[in-house]
Parts: sequence; C-alpha cells; structure tokens
Amino acid sequence: MSEEPKAPIGRIVRLFRPYRGRLAVVGLFIILSSLVALASPFLLREILDVAIPHGRTGLLAALVAGMVAVAVITSVFDVLQTLISTTVGQRVMHDLRTAVYGHLQRMSLAFFTRTRTGEIQSRIANDIGGMQSVVTSTATSIVSNLTTVLATIVAMLVLDWRLTVVSLLLLPVFVAISRKVGAERRRIAGERQRKLAGLSAMVQESLSVSGVLLGRSMGQSPALTSRFTDASDELADLEVRSSMAGRWRQSTIQIVMSALPAVIYLTAGLSHVTSIGTVVAFTTLQMTLFRPTVSLLRTGVDVQTSLSLFGRIFEYLDLAVDIKEPAKPRALGEVRGDVRFDDVSFGYDETPTLSHVDLTVPAGSSLAIVGETGSGKTTLSYLLPRLYDVTGGAVTIDGVDVRSLSFAALADAVGVVSQDTYLFHESVAANLRFAKPDATDEELYRAARAASIHDHIMSLPDGYDTVVGERGYRFSGGEKQRLAIARTILRDPPILLLDEATSALDTGTEQAVQQALDALSEGRTTITIAHRLSTVRGADQIVVLDKGKVVERGTHEELMSLDGRYAELVRSDRRAPETAAV
Repeated sequence: MSEEPKAPIGRIVRLFRPYRGRLAVVGLFIILSSLVALASPFLLREILDVAIPHGRTGLLAALVAGMVAVAVITSVFDVLQTLISTTVGQRVMHDLRTAVYGHLQRMSLAFFTRTRTGEIQSRIANDIGGMQSVVTSTATSIVSNLTTVLATIVAMLVLDWRLTVVSLLLLPVFVAISRKVGAERRRIAGERQRKLAGLSAMVQESLSVSGVLLGRSMGQSPALTSRFTDASDELADLEVRSSMAGRWRQSTIQIVMSALPAVIYLTAGLSHVTSIGTVVAFTTLQMTLFRPTVSLLRTGVDVQTSLSLFGRIFEYLDLAVDIKEPAKPRALGEVRGDVRFDDVSFGYDETPTLSHVDLTVPAGSSLAIVGETGSGKTTLSYLLPRLYDVTGGAVTIDGVDVRSLSFAALADAVGVVSQDTYLFHESVAANLRFAKPDATDEELYRAARAASIHDHIMSLPDGYDTVVGERGYRFSGGEKQRLAIARTILRDPPILLLDEATSALDTGTEQAVQQALDALSEGRTTITIAHRLSTVRGADQIVVLDKGKVVERGTHEELMSLDGRYAELVRSDRRAPETAAV
C-alpha cells in the first residue's frame, strides 16, 4: 500500500485566504447569533421565577415576545451565514478543480502515458467532490460551535459554577475519543479513495467504445463484469467500515451527555439550589452546550478524514512540470518554416532512443522519416511540438530553439496530423472549430472541401451539426482522418507534421486521404513519419532511422540506387500485400 500523502493544515487554510473578507462577515453573524441565542435561558428563568409565580402577565408577554424575537433573529443570521459560507466553500472547490486541471494541462506526455485516465478523473471528481461538505461548512461550523460553546460556558458559570464544573468534567475524555476515531477514519478514507479511483478507471476503460468492442469481440464481457463486481464489493465494505469506525465510542459520548441533566438535578438537590428557574435554565444551557460540543467533535473527525483527500489533491498539484514554458519567450515573427534537428539525442530512461540526429528541412520542402518499428521515428516527431524535450542537442524553427518559444507560438507554427485521430463527442462544426474557435461557417466549408470531406458532411441528416459520437465512431477511419486534416487546414500552420497519418487505412481510403494530405502540404514545410513507403517517394529528402540513428538519407532514386536499408524496406513494403493475400 502506498504511503498516504500528507496535507498540512496551514496549506488548507491558505485556500480560504482570498475570501477572508466574506469569512469575517460570517464570523460576525455567528458571534451575534450565539450571543442573541444565549438570552433565551435567562428569559426562561425570569418567566419561571418571576412572571408566572407573581402573575405578572405584562412581563410574561414581554418575555415570551423576547424568546420569539430571539428565534427569528438567530434564524435570519443562520440563513445569511449559510449563504455566504456555502458560496465561499464552492469557490474554494472551484479554485481547487481549476488548479488541478490547469496543472495537469501543463504536464508532459510522459505523465499521461504512465497514468490511467480514470485515476486522473477520480482525483478531480471524486476526491474534490468528497471534500464538499468539509470545505463548504467546516470553517463556519467550527467558528459557530466554538463561539456557542464558549458563550454557553460563560452563561453557565454565571448561573452556577458548581453545576458547570460537573458538566465539564468528562469533556477531555470525549475529545480524546474523537481524535482516535478521526485518525481511524482518515486511514480508511485514503484506502477508499484509492479503490474508488481504480473503479473509475475500470469504468472509463471498459465502458468506452473501444473497451466495449474489445470486451465483446474477446468474449470477456462476463469477466469484466465480475472484476467490476469484486471491486465494487470491496468499495462497499470500505464504506461500511468508514461509517462504523468508532461508532460505538461516539455513541457512548452521546449517552453520557444525554444523561447529564439527571446528574445536574442530583447535584442541584444536594447543593441546595432553591431556584427552579435556575435549574431549568441551566439544563437548557447544558443541552445548548451538548449540540455544538458533539458537532465540534464530529467536525474534528470529518476534518481528519478529509486530510487524506486534500493530500491526494496536493500530490497532483505538487507534480513537477518537466516541460516548462520559458519565462521570457522569444518571438518567431512571420514563420518561414526552416526546421533543424541539431545533434539531437533523447531517451525515455537511461537507454537512448535517439542518438546525435542531424537533420535540416528547408522552408517549404518535405522530409520523410522511415525505419522499422522501434527505430525512433515517432519519438523524433514528438520533439518538434515539444511533447518531449531533447536530452541533448536542439530542435529549432527558423534558427530559434523550440524551448525558447511560448506554447501558443509553437502550436501556431506546427500542425500535427497523427494516425490516431481524436474527435470530441460534439458536433462536426465544434470539432473543427477546436482548431480555430472564431472560424466562420464559410471557413469551415472551405477547409472541409480542401480535405475532401465537405460533401460527405452535407449528406448527413444534420450536416455540420451532426454529433460525431465518442472518439468519432460514427465516422469511418478515412472520414475521421479527413476531418482531422480539415481541422489542421483551419489552423493553417507553416510547418506540418504527419505521423503515419494513413498507416491504418485500406488502400482505397488511403488514396483519398493522401490527396487531402497533398493539398494540405502544398507550400508548407512537411515532415512525414512513414509506414507505407509508397506515400513518400516524392519527398525532397528521405531519412532512414535505425536504432535511433540516421543510417541513410537522400531522394527515393538515390536511396534505391544504394541498394541499402531503404531499398530493403521498399522491397518488404511491396511484399506485404502479397503476403496478406496468401
């Protein structure tokens, strides 16, 4: 079991600092409400000891009206402080959610390749959601109950100090019990959230379109259901353990506190307290003390439980950002599109994936990178848009190191069309406008026509308002690729990176998509990661990678005449359809 992340109380308190003005108003309402509420027992004493015994109806009416006024005033204060405190709590939760989401948006691709998506979703939804009651009401609950307790104790001392001492003798014991219960629930809460994150990840993976297709095609749907059932059963057991942790000990506290009035009656009789009004007023105060005391003890338990949730959130906020935007980014100006890989080396770990790669791609020219699986082609393509940073050398655009550019400037300069086209569960128009939010309808149509997808979109019942479905499963592979190309055309980047954009398509679809790619590439600096070598014969320069090193470079004709590694790859590529047909 992993060690539970820590959440310093001071760091949690700092979350509320921007709202201290509103919290001060809440505190004022709480203090006023507590002070006003304390008037009721004293009014009751006067009713029992003076107004009723002496038949003073005028005084009785005034005292009763005072008790009603106390109830009205405290209710108004309670509503106002609840409104303000809940608003503050929700703003704090909003701040946490956006802080975590924004921080994760800055993380490198490496973080997401080693972290399950469901785990990330659980941190934002379940962990922050689990804090809601603590964040929205704990601070005000503590202030309110503490103020009530202190004020009540003072009032009890005014009435009778001996009865007050008897009432408070067991309080330290109750506090110790509650602290122990809180520590136990905190441990269980951490384990529960880890199980909940695992369950969320399981749902996200197995109930996505891809997960359902895989489960059905492999006949594993019953097995997945069984795994989910087991995980849910474990979570249910943890929920019961969390709910019952220390429940008997806390019940003992409630029993003792409920029995205290009887002890007060006994003490009053033995100490010869003669005023019935004083005894009744005191027991009323005692019950007033009981409610906030129990609430404070429970709040302490809730706070300790929530510390594990805060710890998990702070753990994400403290993740180091390994690819940072420069503090003073350089400007590119009008991008020509000259790209240079200058003695570039890179490794995901100690083993180098790329070693001393030197490539120059003049503006407007095309470069194709080929090689066997695992040769480093895709890794090299990740370095230009800074999905990873080089561990040696530099990647430059127009002579400027990409690490010196702002992320926005780099995104404007480099457009990527990959093999795995991602579409949101939104309309076609919304997916296209993801590249250019202010694009007009005419710009959408023009980009779609250039990608040879406009006619197909218009043939759909809702045209550009058609919802594509999760990950675009309402469209074929070729149609999704052409939508991705249209999206890139909208951005109009001067440098284009094509990462095996047609490798997953059949030959007929590949030809249609390749025509769209050719239209997109015209006049741009184009770097193509090639799987099917037939698509890159016309490249100005072809580079062969092997184990992260450039082993050949030249045009198609030059490399074929060498009869080396490239020629061998071409012959293998030609044999592939024949082998598949056998």
